[in-house]
Amino acid sequence: MTVTAVEAPERPAHRDPDVLRWLGAYTASMVGDSIYFMALAWAAARTGSASGTGLVLAAGSIPRALLMLGGGVLADRLGPRRVVIGSDAARAVLVLGLAAVLVLTAPTVGVLVAVALLFGAVDALFLPAVGALPARISPPGQLARIQGLRGLAARGASIVGAPLGGVAVATGGPVLAFATAGALFALSLPLLLGLRIRPLPGPVKHGGTVADDHEERTATEERPTVTEERPTATGEKPTARQDLVDGLRYIRRHPLLGPLMIVIGLSELGFVGPLNLGLILLSEQRGWGAAGMGWIVAGFASGAAGAALLIAVRGRVPRAGLVMCLTVLVGATGIAAVAQIPSVPLAAATAAVVGLFIGLAGALCGALVQTVADPAYLGRVTSVSTLFTYALIPLSYPATGAAIALWGTGPVYAVSAAVCAAGGAVGLTFTALRRAELPR
Repeated sequence: MTVTAVEAPERPAHRDPDVLRWLGAYTASMVGDSIYFMALAWAAARTGSASGTGLVLAAGSIPRALLMLGGGVLADRLGPRRVVIGSDAARAVLVLGLAAVLVLTAPTVGVLVAVALLFGAVDALFLPAVGALPARISPPGQLARIQGLRGLAARGASIVGAPLGGVAVATGGPVLAFATAGALFALSLPLLLGLRIRPLPGPVKHGGTVADDHEERTATEERPTVTEERPTATGEKPTARQDLVDGLRYIRRHPLLGPLMIVIGLSELGFVGPLNLGLILLSEQRGWGAAGMGWIVAGFASGAAGAALLIAVRGRVPRAGLVMCLTVLVGATGIAAVAQIPSVPLAAATAAVVGLFIGLAGALCGALVQTVADPAYLGRVTSVSTLFTYALIPLSYPATGAAIALWGTGPVYAVSAAVCAAGGAVGLTFTALRRAELPR
């Protein structure tokens, strides 16, 4: 007589101590980010140079664009937990050090640019690694719910971070704001140190070593988690460059990841410009002012938070690939409509609809990436998707501003909406993506 083992049900993400530790560390880091960027802007403005202020604020995007893919390689070679801990520690030291410097002397453009460049370089390591961690701390069936919780944390951090940064600047100037941001980065460290990392499922298929092998062994594991590095044709261990090429080839050949990267790139390109720079210029042209823009941004944030809450509660949406593509199309229609609406209340309501559908598409896309990617490649996969949002898309702001100056907000919003919709439409052409499902 044989006894069949019954697999224990998965613990919901919101009750998993490891997920809650990761979520707490992520939230602290995101709030710290918000305060840091506000403090940086105020400190740059105090230099009295408008061109210098612009240089300071743009400097951080350069190392992000140049180093993001390398950050993904590092996350896969060393393990995402180590990289996140190291990068958050580096950010804490850097920002607290800047606060100490500003106690002794007034800010200069040179010092602030140097800090922005270093912070952007560390961000290029942090972002792929923090995105790769959920798959190493939770079973696949909970990854969609984690994406919803992550979305809620990001929206909450924006809501809390901006006022907190404003109060810090008003009370103690940039020094207090930088010190608060550094303290929040440091706060994430004990939470990250308490994470228990799951072993990589199956043999490592990339050229690096199994990450975090010493952290993954437990008394109940029968399969060792350490594998030797796969030698190259010359018998040498693969280099970081070879790992990067291997990761990009893996994405290109994967039936789902390649199409998902196309959807992410096009939808982000059509969405981010109108939401950020375009909304400022639209509010100026319509005479809505900063208050009107604030209501529209709040409408979008509430819609996006609603989408994140939906995913966090449900944990799974049937026909996730198809729903993701369709929600991108609906959200793109809303983007085009915002520029044609004459009143702030209607624009804010439309922005809420855009936030709901685009937020749902983003959460589903992130969940699909997390669940279909081999965890051994997840750092590199995350670095490619993150590269669009945090590094390459912001470089389109000058082109967006110039286009609005030439043709106005209506045509530019229409073109942006068409680019965003193209992401959803292209996604629908891939059968594997249309039929993609999240784990039950």
